[in-house]
Amino acid sequence: MRLNKYLSDAGVCSRREADRLTEAGEITVNGKRAETGIQVESGDVVVVKGKTVVPEEKKVYLAFNKPRGIVCTAEKREKNNVIDYLSYPVRIYPVGRLDKDSEGLLLMTNDGAIVNGIMRARNRHEKEYQVEVNKEITPEFLKKMASGVPILDTVTRPCRIRKTGERSFTIILTQGLNRQIRRMCEALGYRVTKLKRVRIMNVHLKDLKTGEYRPLTEKELAELKKQIGEEKR
Repeated sequence: MRLNKYLSDAGVCSRREADRLTEAGEITVNGKRAETGIQVESGDVVVVKGKTVVPEEKKVYLAFNKPRGIVCTAEKREKNNVIDYLSYPVRIYPVGRLDKDSEGLLLMTNDGAIVNGIMRARNRHEKEYQVEVNKEITPEFLKKMASGVPILDTVTRPCRIRKTGERSFTIILTQGLNRQIRRMCEALGYRVTKLKRVRIMNVHLKDLKTGEYRPLTEKELAELKKQIGEEKR
C-alpha cells in the first residue's frame, strides 16, 4: 500500500498532507526517511513527526450462511471451526452461536462493541428460525411452544410461532439458551430434523447460499447499531 493511503486509512492525515509531510522529511519508515510514493507493508514501522502510527483495524461485518457441520468456535483444535472454514483475510469471530447440526444466518465481525450489544440477553433481540420436526404439528404443540417450555431449570420466554406445513414452523425467539429450540421440541415429544436461522434482529438471510457470506449493507449496519443503542438507554 502506498504510504499516503496508509496514513489516510489510519486516520493520521489526508493523502495530500501525507505527501507534503513526506517531502518535508517528517516521516520515517523502519527508521529511514520516507520518499514520496514509497510502499508500506504489514509490519513496517511508520513514524510521523516523532509519533509511531498505529493503524486502526478496519471493521468487518459479515452475514454468513453457516452450513451444517461447521462449529461456531475460533478454537483451532476443532477441525470444522468456522474461522478456518471462512479463511477470511482479517481476524473475525462469530456473534453468538449456532449449533453444529443447525444452519443459517451467523454474523461475523471484529467489532467488540457490536458483539457485546447483541449478546446482552436482556436486550431481547429477535432471532427467527425455520424448523422441521419428525411428526405432525398440533395446535397444542404450538400453544405450549408459544407460552413457554420448561427446559434447563427454567421456563423459556413466550415467543411467536407459526405453522408453515404439516411438520414445519417458523419461530421467533428473544433469548438464546443452549440448543433451545431442539430442547423445547424434545420436551414436548418432538425431534427437530432441520433447523435454519433466517434472521437476527434486522439482518435477514434472504437468498444467500449455504457456505457463502456477504458484507452487511450500510443500511443494515446503521439499523443494527441503532437498535443496540436504543436498548442501552
